[in-house]
Amino acid sequence: MKRQSIKFIFVFIFFFSFLAFGQVRLPRLIADGMVLQRETNVKVWGWASPNEAITLHFVDSLYTTTASATGEWNILLDKLKAGGPYSMEIHASNVVTIQNILIGDVWVCAGQSNMELPMQRVSPLYEQEIAHSENNYIRLFTVPQKYNFIQSQKDFDSGRWMAANPQTILNFSAAAYFFGKALYEKYHVPIGLINTSLGGSPAEAWMSDSALKEFPHYAQEALRFKDSTLIHQIDEQDSKRMNAWYSLLFQKDLGSKPSKQKWSHPAIKLSMWDTMSIPGYWADTKLGPVNGVVWFRKDFSASASMAGKEAKLNLGRIVDADSVFVNGKFVGTTSYQYPPRWYTIPAGILQQGKNTIVVRVISTSGSGGFVLDKPYHIIADHDTIDLTGTWNVRLGAAMEPLASQTFIRWKPEGLFNAMLAPLFNFRIAGIIWYQGESNATRAVEYRKLFPAMIRDWRNHWQQGNVPFLFVQLPNFMEPNEQPSEGDWVLLREAQLQTLSLPQTGMAVTIDIGEWNDIHPLDKKDVGQRLARAAQNIAYHDSTVLASGPLYKSMRRADNKIIVTFTNCGQYLMAYGDTALHYFSIAGADKKFVWAKAKIENNTVIVWNDAIAHPVAVRYAWADNPLGANLYNSEGLPASPFRTDAE
Repeated sequence: MKRQSIKFIFVFIFFFSFLAFGQVRLPRLIADGMVLQRETNVKVWGWASPNEAITLHFVDSLYTTTASATGEWNILLDKLKAGGPYSMEIHASNVVTIQNILIGDVWVCAGQSNMELPMQRVSPLYEQEIAHSENNYIRLFTVPQKYNFIQSQKDFDSGRWMAANPQTILNFSAAAYFFGKALYEKYHVPIGLINTSLGGSPAEAWMSDSALKEFPHYAQEALRFKDSTLIHQIDEQDSKRMNAWYSLLFQKDLGSKPSKQKWSHPAIKLSMWDTMSIPGYWADTKLGPVNGVVWFRKDFSASASMAGKEAKLNLGRIVDADSVFVNGKFVGTTSYQYPPRWYTIPAGILQQGKNTIVVRVISTSGSGGFVLDKPYHIIADHDTIDLTGTWNVRLGAAMEPLASQTFIRWKPEGLFNAMLAPLFNFRIAGIIWYQGESNATRAVEYRKLFPAMIRDWRNHWQQGNVPFLFVQLPNFMEPNEQPSEGDWVLLREAQLQTLSLPQTGMAVTIDIGEWNDIHPLDKKDVGQRLARAAQNIAYHDSTVLASGPLYKSMRRADNKIIVTFTNCGQYLMAYGDTALHYFSIAGADKKFVWAKAKIENNTVIVWNDAIAHPVAVRYAWADNPLGANLYNSEGLPASPFRTDAE
């Protein structure tokens, strides 16, 4: 090849490399289908070549700027009126066109699994809502679940905006969707939802390095995980240990031996099998507290009308993992304990008369089995087959407990850098937050940690006291017959105290949880209660109560304590009864006993005839305050409280 030709090729490559480098690049959020915040100076930003001229055209306005020496640029759009769809054109060495843009209200939806939980998980409860969810004016951007301990990221590596419809809605956060839907129905402006949540994540994972300085133990832990070699070693060790455990499990499992008839087969002989009542845990039977694989089998009868039909199988919840077979045919599996077991039995499997269901359960640690007080049945052609009662049971393989993996993604600062920092340029209407379960064992610390996190977010968003609304933990775990205390009620108190921060609101949910499920299915009420708080706090509608009654003050009158509240509405009421429940009272010895309580002039008078000089009252003071029924006229429950708060 001639020297002149080689020179031409190098010039050609250099020229087009320069053009490629110089092209405007936008963050994932600034994309087709996005929702921009109304009535504020919206920032549009991105990257280009150093000192490159940028021109932006949007809604009959023209904006110009020049990229910095490092190639960064941003443009502030004038305050925008709600509406759309619009297009935006950005001109530099290339032209970028963004289509289908709406202007409305943007809400960040953050937290752990109860915010992450998608509509798919609760779909049997909301079939009509899903079927009628087509709405181009409610849109979602889901932040990819990543962590970064090294630095705050500038952008996400994936993510797109999508409008609500019966197909996409299954991937929407259920709580966020019902929140957005309630706001859209109230104000009829586009609603953008940014879901940045991760199951199991504690609050400290969502805090910056500067905020963590107030909590040295977390700051030190965050510093430790800046070592990528350490992370790799932990991941490798966890993976090796867990793979070895499951490999041995499958080798030992008698019910899965390839050389023998598998226990999922309907014709398997039951001479070696025992029996067990379902639902329940096998630790309470002759099997004892064993981990590994346990097989369950039950024969049931199906009517002629059900034969050959598709059917719905509900197996409640199972600890930990399960694989399900009907008449020897595999119908579904779930790999961990929390999701509800909603399976479909395909057409052609059920037969008239005798049928067999087999469930292979893997227990990695703790007590394995079928969670109590959940539905276990088959539904087909309007007939229901009850699956509770006596099942055959047999141990397939006994194993030593499997130690939990190291959840590096939950360590301090990692989620802040990867899942939050890229949002800070985006203007928003506010934030909704559903979290606290993972901090419940450190509830006293949460009194400082949670407000510090909120201040940290506000500092980085630079929108002043941007509205921050959160869900108070629901009722959970078995109720106690006597006045008690627990981690969850203390965490609720920390959340209640956080309302001292300006522009905060709280949705009380102690009446819509489930004692046996950390992921209660009712997310519609959660979203709607958050929306009420938003109407009052973010939209400044004083006619809407932000929550149920909140404790204000107390005074003693003879042998009684009179308690006053805010957020009473027109009146206080005892929901579903004429009497109030779950009030307790104590004298100077601080030994709390159940109390009588009555509503009078929007106060609650509390007493116990055996206590002549009461000093403190508590209400709904338990992890699961079953029966607590103080509400306001809007049908919203009162927050748990104690007058002797520390």
